Amino acid sequence: MTGPVRSVSQAFAILRLIAGEGPMTLSQVCRETGLSPSSGLNLLRTLVGEGALERAPGGTIYQLAPAWQGGDLLTGARMAGLLARVQPLITRFAKAHDTACGLWQQLAGDRLALVALGESEAATRIHMAIGQRQPVGGGSIGRALIAAEAPDPADMERRFARLRWRRPLAFAAWVEQVARARQCGFGVDHGYAFPGIVSIGALVPGTRNPRLCLSASVFVGARSDAEIETLGRALCGLATDGAFYEV
Repeated sequence: MTGPVRSVSQAFAILRLIAGEGPMTLSQVCRETGLSPSSGLNLLRTLVGEGALERAPGGTIYQLAPAWQGGDLLTGARMAGLLARVQPLITRFAKAHDTACGLWQQLAGDRLALVALGESEAATRIHMAIGQRQPVGGGSIGRALIAAEAPDPADMERRFARLRWRRPLAFAAWVEQVARARQCGFGVDHGYAFPGIVSIGALVPGTRNPRLCLSASVFVGARSDAEIETLGRALCGLATDGAFYEV
């Protein structure tokens, strides 16, 4: 078994440091972490590029981005702690099942944000950008969320009317898919939200403020229906791992 990725561990160390101590300069970060100036600068630039940090006016101070600060969302030190626990799990899952495995948190305004990604080792694989956002209802996670909420028929129609699909989907078919998600514990989207991609979505049971969700994505045609079902059950099993809960 391979050990932790050094650069990832160093990035988390920086996030924990700034979350606990507040905004810092490059030299302060390097002094506290023991990083060289070149390594520290590269990591800070990467964290800025991924949306976890931002540079304060003047450009010499690094601070947590607004999306990682305070409130009910998993932000700051809470987010860093969660990712430190969960990243190895979703990476291992992605490699074992040859899939892209994403961890999402539900935002206000019926949107989801990708906060962590595990990728397979395939030469051609699905990649998603950390921080990307999408509407709750349209994808596989949306089906799982709506199934858990069990809205009345009128609310289902209102929600469906707000969704936009990349290929046609009838309301009756979508209702059946939500019902199927309620029955088996995970939602499936066969390329309606993202052409060429089959996604599976499952909720992390018991999480609130925010709700956490998992996705697994493969190329259309790469798996049989039975294999999609097996992957969905495995994703539900991953969602029950204790690492997703604060300790």
